[in-house]
Amino acid sequence: MFPVHEKIRLVTLAKGWTQEVMAEKLEMSINGYGNIERGNCDITLSKLEQIANLFGVDLLELLDANDRNVFNFMGTNNTNTQNNQKFCTVNSLSLEQAEHQLEIEKLQNIIELNQKEIVLKDQQIRQLTDIFDMLKK
Repeated sequence: MFPVHEKIRLVTLAKGWTQEVMAEKLEMSINGYGNIERGNCDITLSKLEQIANLFGVDLLELLDANDRNVFNFMGTNNTNTQNNQKFCTVNSLSLEQAEHQLEIEKLQNIIELNQKEIVLKDQQIRQLTDIFDMLKK
């Protein structure tokens, strides 16, 4: 199974696009896009949708992780050729598994954001307590 960032890298290569081209198409820095391909950052759902649209595939196809998924790219800017058809093979999950995985990732992101908010609230409470103690004196 390939992680999403690896599939993005493979499809980009299959299309013959450079990181510079992808960064321009996604209206982001080359370094920012490079981080996506290397898996050095979390990719937002909206950015994944943009990438899927650029590749001409459904978002769930991009997120799939089962060996049965093959993206076919007809045209001149592909690197792999077999039987006069350009292709890039990536792994895929069943549609139901992909939907569940997306939901799990969304919930994990929500939990992470809530935990960050709790830490911030705790800091604010400590600061307000300190101010209150100073005013009490």
